[in-house]
Amino acid sequence: MGLLNQKGFTLIEMLIVLLIISVLLIITIPNLTDNTESIRTKGCEALVLTTAAQVESYYIEHNAFPEDLSTLVEENYITQTQCPNGEELTYNAENGQVDSP
Repeated sequence: MGLLNQKGFTLIEMLIVLLIISVLLIITIPNLTDNTESIRTKGCEALVLTTAAQVESYYIEHNAFPEDLSTLVEENYITQTQCPNGEELTYNAENGQVDSP
């Protein structure tokens, strides 16, 4: 009857939990930052494909390629011409070719 009913964590248990969480963060954060460039590259590739498809749509509707990519933005075919890494897409109005920077 002299025993106290103790509930909760001791200081040592809390330190062990914090240590485990810290180790997990140390392992996962570098992996996330390493993949950032890959994600940006894939995003740029997807934007090129989408823009090329919209150039074709414009060509089908107007029987001519747009003068530049800003024409597609103005006519709501696309919303952006800039890749996630900040570089602008390149465009050849003669053949409708869209490329990444």
